Amino acid sequence: MARYINIVLLGIVLVVVRLKGAEAQRAFFVFGDSLVDNGNNNFLATTARADAPPYGIDYPTGRPTGRFSNGYNIPDFISQSLGAESTLPYLDPELDGERLLVGANFASAGIGILNDTGIQFVNIIRIYRQLEYWEEYQQRVSGLIGPEQTERLINGALVLITLGGNDFVNNYYLVPYSARSRQYNLPDYVKYIISEYKKVLRRLYEIGARRVLVTGTGPLGCVPAELAQRSTNGDCSAELQRAAALFNPQLVQIIQQLNSEIGSNVFVGVNTQQMHIDFISNPQRYGFVTSKVACCGQGPYNGLGLCTPASNLCPNRDIYAFWDPFHPSERANRLIVQQILSGTSEYMYPMNLSTIMALDSKN
Repeated sequence: MARYINIVLLGIVLVVVRLKGAEAQRAFFVFGDSLVDNGNNNFLATTARADAPPYGIDYPTGRPTGRFSNGYNIPDFISQSLGAESTLPYLDPELDGERLLVGANFASAGIGILNDTGIQFVNIIRIYRQLEYWEEYQQRVSGLIGPEQTERLINGALVLITLGGNDFVNNYYLVPYSARSRQYNLPDYVKYIISEYKKVLRRLYEIGARRVLVTGTGPLGCVPAELAQRSTNGDCSAELQRAAALFNPQLVQIIQQLNSEIGSNVFVGVNTQQMHIDFISNPQRYGFVTSKVACCGQGPYNGLGLCTPASNLCPNRDIYAFWDPFHPSERANRLIVQQILSGTSEYMYPMNLSTIMALDSKN
């Protein structure tokens, strides 16, 4: 009996020692859609999955992981900048014990701000369910290291949330005369989803988030999927570009409002639209041969349908800004995270991630 107690105590001591050693390496939590999902949907009965080749072709294992990428995605590169291993999907059974202290990824491909976004994918983790999972996570970690240390881990963590694109492409514009487009004109729809997003962000703060990177939508009308369906001459879809142009400035406004209400720069806006426009307007400057054609796909611009083993596949993924009809290539993701780390106020509001890490290290 005494030997059993000693083993248990030794286990607790080891976890606490690991936690103290990891204090400089903050935990990282990810919420959102397919741009940041790293495999949760692999554990769900849904068509919104990236679990077949050639997804993951450039990942270290060479196999699909559930990331909508040829290799690493944005959260992976942020983890690397924190000096940490990539967070595991929350639904992965391997996320247990000490690995919980690194953080977790709750994102699920297909979701949006609204619950009726992505309904065609059926079984996905809607955003409020992702937040419930984070509360469940906190309870699990509290059982491991105690409530006081858990609160420190959560409050000291970095959070990334990526939402909004699907509320347009997989809701408002999913089909002609969609229910939401009959209910709202575009400016009113944007106001509605922005007001709902503000509630999500406020809830994140209530359950412990103190540093949150909030990405805007990319240039929705310029992705290969929309060029294939809506463009006759290779120009971006004006209507979807209008949607992004309405959404992103209002997102910055609610970030300003929330930070003002809280009295601290909890929320940090990430101008992913401008980051993508840089690639689109001058791909050669960033080492891409094209920002119109996806590496993997079929039809015009390789923009129709899904990326599958039967799709066209480019031999050199590094020279394509888009991996599949909707998602950036690994190299584009790396460049986006470089801007998140060190970008000017044009890209990061009110400050970039390097500044955040320097400020927070003093505390």
